[in-house]
Amino acid sequence: MKKSAILLIGIIAVAIGVIISTYADSSTYGSFNDAKDSAAELHVVGRLDLAKDMVYNPKKDANYFSFYVKDNKGTACKIVFTGTKPQDFERSEQIVLTGKMVGEEFHASKILMKCPSKYNKDQVEVKSTLQQS
Repeated sequence: MKKSAILLIGIIAVAIGVIISTYADSSTYGSFNDAKDSAAELHVVGRLDLAKDMVYNPKKDANYFSFYVKDNKGTACKIVFTGTKPQDFERSEQIVLTGKMVGEEFHASKILMKCPSKYNKDQVEVKSTLQQS
């Protein structure tokens, strides 16, 4: 065999290996029920459940934050995040959590928040400058 053919086969083998490893590392989106069935990390999209308590006490443990989220299918689950509570967390419209289930709790390694826009299309704030006597 020619050296160029051997080199081409080697390059193709490396490319296939890179594609397979990239595909294996990419996580998917799902619900809390999907996370219960999977051992791999999963992205879960949902909304913060403000009716239930959030636990964050930086004096006791600055790297423990727990709260409840309802996924897009309506299933509520306790979330445990080992990190500090994100700023304006309560104002988020939607939350994307990356993590996996441990027992009945979802242990998140990352939190991505979608916050309400301060520039709302079709809404104009009007203030009156007239004083009433």
